[in-house]
Amino acid sequence: MAAVFSRKPAYSAAAPAVDAGGGDLRARLMAAATNPYISASAAAFLFLLSLAVLVLITGDPKAGAPIIRLSLSDIGATKGAPDGWREALAPEGAEEAPLLPGAMDLSDHPFARHAAAPELEGEGEAVELAAPPVPTGVALAQAPLPGLSAPGPGGGPLPVIAPDGRTVAEAYARPFTPDGRPRVALVIGGLGLNAQTTRAAIETLPPEITLSFAPYSEGLQGWIDLARSHGHEVLLETPMEPNDYPANDPGPYTLIAANRPDETVRKLEWLMSRATGYFGLTNYLGSKFLASDPAMATFTTALKARGLAFVDDGAAARRGGPIPRASAERGIDDDLSGEAIQAQLGALEAGAGARGQALGVGFAYPVTISQVRNWAGGLSARGVQLAPASAIAKR
Repeated sequence: MAAVFSRKPAYSAAAPAVDAGGGDLRARLMAAATNPYISASAAAFLFLLSLAVLVLITGDPKAGAPIIRLSLSDIGATKGAPDGWREALAPEGAEEAPLLPGAMDLSDHPFARHAAAPELEGEGEAVELAAPPVPTGVALAQAPLPGLSAPGPGGGPLPVIAPDGRTVAEAYARPFTPDGRPRVALVIGGLGLNAQTTRAAIETLPPEITLSFAPYSEGLQGWIDLARSHGHEVLLETPMEPNDYPANDPGPYTLIAANRPDETVRKLEWLMSRATGYFGLTNYLGSKFLASDPAMATFTTALKARGLAFVDDGAAARRGGPIPRASAERGIDDDLSGEAIQAQLGALEAGAGARGQALGVGFAYPVTISQVRNWAGGLSARGVQLAPASAIAKR
């Protein structure tokens, strides 16, 4: 310890030598700074270092992409869930950005990301697989149709009633001719969140099946265009306040029962301007919102002004209104087993036979898509007509 402390008095005696060395060092540094070659090299190094830091901070191509996180408890019971149900949910990356209103933009490149196939072994570039052929005469007209849209928030298309009185509920619905037999309709929802199951629903289900899409889906317009090209009419899902909100939060543009009418309309217009080509809206959750008379009055008035239909999952079965309306009488996949889904489809079919028509809803699980495809294939032979949901909707 004595050796350590003994250095303090010696500091002043050594100071002149240190000062001399420091002055010589400063002189060398000044000479280097005035050298144009060294200065240019240092500036280039600092520029490259700054650019590398900027890329590290902002270089994630998905950093601004909107996402939605859903738990199975929110979208259906998991009792008896079979292997493979996770394929129905969009993967959640560790680097994905939070779902914030300010980060949401309308889709700029609707379907490009979903069209490319994986690289083939031994090939240097990705190839694009052709979609299954669409039967002649099945495809619906590509949206937007003339006179049925106007610029909305962010430049996206908002539905409007055409000058000649045509509404989107009429123009974008799948044409249907009843043949006198009992008719059954089915809506498959939650589409757009997972490319694999969305493609399976669009390309393998009969065109009479109505498809509903989540508004936060990436490439939403492209998915709707593909669905209509395969003959499916489309609904847009509207997140609504459930009884356990905010513990169960459907997203930043959720319609809240206690909001002022102008706030509800603002959110609704953002949702509706995400894409075009849908004939109506359907609810996502919404037990509290659907039970509120003032909230539903605002919602129904807004839909009437824009010529839209409303098809709900059964939670608003007691509500009518001056717009085309339909309510599902049962969900087909609360129990995720093939046998349970088949039983619910049989009950739906029996209801159509007893009452002349019936509407059901399901989610885009792989097992649901498979069961619906097999069930729908034998309906005609059993004396039942498969119909789009718009054929069930009435004012």
